Amino acid sequence: METNISELVERLGSDEDAVRKMAVFKLQSSIGDPSFADVFIAEGGLTRLRYLTLHASGNTLAYSLTSLARLLEVDKGWEFVDQEVVERIVELIVTHPLVNILRGAMSILVSIVSHPHTGGRLSERGIFGFRALRPAIAIYPQFLEMLVSRLSSADHALCANALQLINSLMRDSITNDSELEWPKFIQKLQDLGVIRAVYSLMQGSTLQDHAHPLIEFQSLTKVLLRKWRDIPLDLEKPEHRRALKGIHLASNTEKNHDKGIDGTVDVRRSKRHNPEKWRRLGFESESPTVQFENMGFLGMMDLADYVRNYQEEFQRMLLEQSAKPSQQRCPIARASLSVTSILYEHFEVDKSEMEDAKSYLILESRSNVDKLFRPLLLHWTRLHVAGLHAFFRLWKATGAELEDYEKIVELIRILVESVVGGAPRTKDVQDVEEELADFEYARLRELQMEILELTYEDFWGQHLRQIREELHHEALQFVKEQRIRCLLQGAWFPSSTTPKPETGLSSDPEWKFVQLSHNRRFLHFGYFESMGNGSPELDALPDKIDLSVVSSVVSNVSTTPDDSSSSTVKSATHNVSSTKITIHGYVQPVSSPDDLKKSNTHTRSASKTTQKEAVLLSLRPQTPSIASEWLDGLLMLLNQQPITAETSKLINLVSNYGLKIRLLNVRFDDAVFTSEAPTVPSREGLDDDYFYDVFGGN
Repeated sequence: METNISELVERLGSDEDAVRKMAVFKLQSSIGDPSFADVFIAEGGLTRLRYLTLHASGNTLAYSLTSLARLLEVDKGWEFVDQEVVERIVELIVTHPLVNILRGAMSILVSIVSHPHTGGRLSERGIFGFRALRPAIAIYPQFLEMLVSRLSSADHALCANALQLINSLMRDSITNDSELEWPKFIQKLQDLGVIRAVYSLMQGSTLQDHAHPLIEFQSLTKVLLRKWRDIPLDLEKPEHRRALKGIHLASNTEKNHDKGIDGTVDVRRSKRHNPEKWRRLGFESESPTVQFENMGFLGMMDLADYVRNYQEEFQRMLLEQSAKPSQQRCPIARASLSVTSILYEHFEVDKSEMEDAKSYLILESRSNVDKLFRPLLLHWTRLHVAGLHAFFRLWKATGAELEDYEKIVELIRILVESVVGGAPRTKDVQDVEEELADFEYARLRELQMEILELTYEDFWGQHLRQIREELHHEALQFVKEQRIRCLLQGAWFPSSTTPKPETGLSSDPEWKFVQLSHNRRFLHFGYFESMGNGSPELDALPDKIDLSVVSSVVSNVSTTPDDSSSSTVKSATHNVSSTKITIHGYVQPVSSPDDLKKSNTHTRSASKTTQKEAVLLSLRPQTPSIASEWLDGLLMLLNQQPITAETSKLINLVSNYGLKIRLLNVRFDDAVFTSEAPTVPSREGLDDDYFYDVFGGN
């Protein structure tokens, strides 16, 4: 093998370009083997490879760059990498149009910039890391612009190499530059459009070809956010002091409050200290730095960005809030910091890079790709503004006060989780902004309750099921009482040609009124020519059924929601509902009309063997509600289960409402009253000698 390598090195130095080209072409496929690389360097091949890198052109140059890049990837050949090589590579990236040359050149710079992170021995020489590129970039200042422009290249490999190089530059800058330098570099990249370009790649259809550098860029974005968050607000630093002062100046306080009658600024008034200088902007105290303890300089950046880009809205809101009582004012600055915190938690910014790196392991599965990438993270600022606008909208819509602040924050958290968290990878940020702006408050409350129930289900599953059962039983008793009260109130039913049960003859009267007795033991009814203006007295109803002889209640009332609308269709000729409730019961055989006259009450005076089951009464409800009330009321009165969809819906409604009240732990002072809260009656002068008359009446 050594003989072959010696021949290869000799051909690299040939005077004929064709020989050199073939030699370096073969070299690029073998030099990635560390043992081959060691022999190649020992034979003096690195000197000739470096010469070709600096002076060759065309394909010979492309193969040379690829060979050098692969040699550096196995951490060999660093001793021949100097400022001349770096400047040559930067020059190629800026001036050369050929893709195959650009790929190799960018791969070399990635190794050079990343070398300190790989534990290279020679990093102390100062020609590695981002600082190695600075002299060359000073000669070719358009380097970064050209690099960002390559992110839109149609060649996927070149695009991936460009992003990989940008990642290396960002990481090195964040790690090794001073606190003043790295933010400037990041800002410069953003000004050149790197966010827009990477966002487009993340949403594109060629995601798999750029997956690894995109994942790294996403992780670096979190690193940046975390680094900004970890910088405490320090007014001793000029840039921090300027940022805070800019927010105050944008509030336009001097223009609004310090002008004299002639429109000029009263210098004496403007110098006067405003006792609510910071609280009027939405801070909790006159020491605004305390408010930034959790979100650090990241919170300041988000607030300053909103104030700068929405200055007129900011000033208008401050003017509107100043006219309200202090408890009703929306705390703008505090709300901004809360939205920043919500986004920080939602995107799991504190998640370590090691955990993000595990994402590489599942990149092979295309079905998991959409779950890995969070393009909306790149539009942090726009999401912050949209979230802040949603906060303002909910504050106004709910009539919130300062004591309700945390409740609004919780709603915004749910809103972000629903809209931002539920957005697919390809959903545009503008659509997300619009959805955040249009999301209805009622729907948001429903989501809140669903999440609350799921949370309690996870932690208190067994207890929650027990509570549900208890509440369902309570709701059933509540609805039972409501249905029976409908029977106690009574109702009119068309009688049409329904035969009277005691004669079997057709009835001339058109209506019958049916009412349950106060003691709930008898069902009274009577026939009338018309309904009249009101309900007849119970004593005016001549007939009654002893409920103890009722054997069953049968009906064609719908038991499913889909059929409820068709169950009460009226006949065009008789104006009578098609819905029918039939009450069956046991009656004593009738031997003669005289025996019937002895009592108009059906009683169970003999054993069932001497009785027969017959129709005691038929009802034709005119609406679905009346049908549900009377059918289920009769069934529940007989200690049977309700069967109609309307009653089931009512039971579930009452049960769920009770559950929500328990989950929300609503206190008395949380209730909203249209007027003053009712006073609790005094028990002074009362003792325990009392009782409830529940089943009064006949």
